[in-house]
Amino acid sequence: MTLVVEIGNFERFRSPAQLMSYLGLVPREYSSGASTKRGSLTKVGNSGVRRALVESAWSYRHRPAVKGDLAVRLEGQSAHVHETSWKAQERLHSKYLKLVRRGKHRKLTMAAVGRELVGFIWSIAVDAEQRMA
Repeated sequence: MTLVVEIGNFERFRSPAQLMSYLGLVPREYSSGASTKRGSLTKVGNSGVRRALVESAWSYRHRPAVKGDLAVRLEGQSAHVHETSWKAQERLHSKYLKLVRRGKHRKLTMAAVGRELVGFIWSIAVDAEQRMA
């Protein structure tokens, strides 16, 4: 709900990458000539939304499953929402595991998972907005 209130119309972003950039979930880039170096997150944009995404990302530490509250929330949703939800669970959990196994710091891992979560949220939000129009 935090994202919907703060962002409003998701269709104003042509791609999930634009939304990620807007939220400050992309790395800084230092480039000169042929060399390119990436740094920490830009952290521009709404810090509350960024925090909500990173906090949400912690749930992807657990194996994908549709049970409990999630099963209730998915009742009556479109097939697109069901498919995207399951795809997100699998992909974000595997991303979490991959980064942790590579020895990445947990906070950095959660920021990366949160950034990828934005793509799935954008997909569902744009689909919902188009169906309402």
